[in-house]
Amino acid sequence: MPRIKPLPINETPAEIVAAYELHQKEYDAKITNMKATLGHSLIAFEVYMDWYKLYERIKTITGERLAYLFAYSVSKGSNCPLCTTFFRKIIIDHGEKPEGLILSEEEQLLLDFGSAIAQEHGNVSDEIFEKVSKIYSAAELVELIAFAGQMIATNVFNNVIGTDIDEYLFSYLPFK
Repeated sequence: MPRIKPLPINETPAEIVAAYELHQKEYDAKITNMKATLGHSLIAFEVYMDWYKLYERIKTITGERLAYLFAYSVSKGSNCPLCTTFFRKIIIDHGEKPEGLILSEEEQLLLDFGSAIAQEHGNVSDEIFEKVSKIYSAAELVELIAFAGQMIATNVFNNVIGTDIDEYLFSYLPFK
């Protein structure tokens, strides 16, 4: 049971409904339990939905697969059941098993970096940072770190609220 329930659409103010519609149009995205909970505040909804802009940028740096795997590693490192399940869905829908990913050394390094950012609250070891900085430019690292931070903010929001996992994700839960 979430601490704050998603705002029912029939109780959602017109300006938030308009923001939902714009978001759905721009990103072909669902209004999930998290988004409907954010719907209690237009500014909170807009700030959190900016995640999508940075995610699109990360895809240009890493490629689509590594972008969603990076987000998965951050979510898993943050112990966020909702976001971890969301990215499990993407991984599984792309034909892979989250528990059996085949990764190159560089890919594994980026996932370790994302996980460390989440688990160590940003206190990433010099060793990992130095290795990652040999692969990515300063600008790319800034964007990757900012994206990890946005992912962590999303994880924290869902963990604090206790956002219910959306029904469409049930079959992707790691345990049944």
